[in-house]
Amino acid sequence: MPDLPTPQDASEAALFSECWDAVLAYADLCTSGSTAAAQLGREAFAHGIREARAADAGPARTSGRRSARLPRIPLLLTAVRTTAADWEDAGQGHKLDPDLRLWLNSDKAARYTGPPLRRPLALRGLRDLQQADAELLWLAEVEALPLSLVARRLGLDPATADDELQQVRTLFRDRCHRNHLDTPMDARCRSYARLLDAVTRAPAADAPGDLSRHLATCVQCAEAAACLRLHGGGLPGALAGGVIGWGGLAYLERRRRAAEVRLGAGRPGRAELPPGESEEGAQKARAARNGLLVAAVLVSLLALGVSMMPFGGGGEDLGARGDAGRQPVADPDLSVPSLPSLPPATSKPAGKATENTGKSQKPAKPESSDSRTEPQGTSSPTDRAEDRETEDPACRVEYDLVNQWPDGFQATVTVTTNEPLDSWRVSWSFRDGQQVGQMWDGSVSQNGSRVTATAADYNKSVQAGDDLAFGFLSSWHGKNSPPYDFELNGEDCAKTG
Repeated sequence: MPDLPTPQDASEAALFSECWDAVLAYADLCTSGSTAAAQLGREAFAHGIREARAADAGPARTSGRRSARLPRIPLLLTAVRTTAADWEDAGQGHKLDPDLRLWLNSDKAARYTGPPLRRPLALRGLRDLQQADAELLWLAEVEALPLSLVARRLGLDPATADDELQQVRTLFRDRCHRNHLDTPMDARCRSYARLLDAVTRAPAADAPGDLSRHLATCVQCAEAAACLRLHGGGLPGALAGGVIGWGGLAYLERRRRAAEVRLGAGRPGRAELPPGESEEGAQKARAARNGLLVAAVLVSLLALGVSMMPFGGGGEDLGARGDAGRQPVADPDLSVPSLPSLPPATSKPAGKATENTGKSQKPAKPESSDSRTEPQGTSSPTDRAEDRETEDPACRVEYDLVNQWPDGFQATVTVTTNEPLDSWRVSWSFRDGQQVGQMWDGSVSQNGSRVTATAADYNKSVQAGDDLAFGFLSSWHGKNSPPYDFELNGEDCAKTG
């Protein structure tokens, strides 16, 4: 296994740290385990750095224009893909992800090494940009770094960085449009080229019906549309998919989450302070708000306790009033109402006072120990999921549909657990025959409509109250309803959002 190259100076050392993180993230997607991911990442990193240094040390072209070359991070990511292909050819394909192996032996992979005019449009467009422009576009769009941070890394003026990024986006679009017209295409694609350019320039323009049907069946024109349409948020996916190839969207989602973690996005107390407010003042304000919140909770608990006190009668009166119009459970010694007769908004009872003592006893449990047994009168999976969500759940799950296209979609699942976990397994069901094809931050298996995501080696441990998250790509046809019946390690989860 080769050692990582030695940085030549301090600036290259900082660049190596940033690049290694990106390389390892993509290598982890491409392999079947953490050991293989580290090996693939090191080999690809060493190969990519040698290639970049050789290009930098090469003679300058007489025209004064640099030779077409990718920025440092996408250059190293393509080195990961190339090294993975070398592994497959050398008989080490068992270390790679099975879906990647299929892709490497297909015509899709051949596009990235075939004739230049046949290569993906985003790859050609990014190569045509000047080095600084290409770096700005990749770091802001794909690596999901804040523009102020990108400006500092590239030595730009933060005040004008946004305008410069808009100019680079427009320049990238122009390069892609020119390359699209230069691409060999049949007469039908050629007839739509100018219409496609006009439609993608207008933010609110809808594609005519015939063009929309053509884009649904022609991969080459669909890639061009993604590169030419700068509005709508599709540019990062077009760049990642066109430059990296296999796993581009999964890498994009992983880098977005990594940026959120590094910057503390979404965590309490990590937001930027208002102008003129110090950190000490912000802490005092948060302490005051927390004190008010605690006081409100205590008042609510006191009111709840008072409302439950048996005024005007004993335990027999309470039982008589509570049993009116209800059917008894199987145990004749207890007068706890049966679960199906509770009003929909009533919370789960914590216990009931007995007639002869002041001690509390728990309600009798159902005879069956299977928590997934269907309640009497329930006839559909939807009803079962809704019934469980009224109880106190062991976890909560948020399902986010990130992106969707005519025959596929990208989604993320975030689960908040109430208990600490040494490992996790999240299951759910689809309604419309969706089939998960690729997953990151976990491994996937599917049996009919039931999908199970299992923890990766690096994210098995989860503290109580923390989140675990993973994403996936899936196919759909006709209808794409949200999933239901989520479980964490066999325990029911309440769905939020």
